[in-house]
Amino acid sequence: MSRDIKIAPSILSADFARLGDEIRAIDEAGCDYIHIDVMDGHFVPNITLGPPIIASLRHVTQKPFDVHLMINPAQPFLEAFAEAGADIITVHVEADAHLDRSLQVIRSLGKRAGVSLNPSTPASAVSHILDKVDLILVMSVNPGFGGQSFIESQIDKIASLREMIGDRPIELEVDGGVNLDTAPKCLAAGANVLVAGSAVFKNSDFAGNIAALRG
Repeated sequence: MSRDIKIAPSILSADFARLGDEIRAIDEAGCDYIHIDVMDGHFVPNITLGPPIIASLRHVTQKPFDVHLMINPAQPFLEAFAEAGADIITVHVEADAHLDRSLQVIRSLGKRAGVSLNPSTPASAVSHILDKVDLILVMSVNPGFGGQSFIESQIDKIASLREMIGDRPIELEVDGGVNLDTAPKCLAAGANVLVAGSAVFKNSDFAGNIAALRG
């Protein structure tokens, strides 16, 4: 089955002093999604940003905001992120005791529902909620920091999830260590959305970097 390849630059690697300009630039460079990593310093060892900053950036671009919630709990904040302008809201299997409910809430807010798996979490963890998700995100590094090395074992997980998805209209996204060496492996295994931070923001040629990843 043919799949469109989408590139979602992670603004975690952008210049936060020029965040609005950086988002405009990757928009004009041809990205598909704006990937926004939300970290709480509890579920992951870092703190990033919250709904007010996302809301302040919403006017900068019409590209979908792909909001990845690395927070625990996530459910109390779903409405706030939806109101801030998120288009896709992804929650972690490992951080949500009531995952089915959270996914239903996200969809009830008119947003696309995503679910993410850490490297040690098996693909089978999402087998019973496939009818509730629009996107599955495979973490190919341990979440919390940018610039980490790709964990090769996640290629088999990507392939397993692609087989589980079958013909369902679910996007399969990979986040962590995605670059010109690892992107082809992810795509060959069945991913169709690549999150890339350093690989996009490593220099000012955002368009060239995005095109190279799309490959």
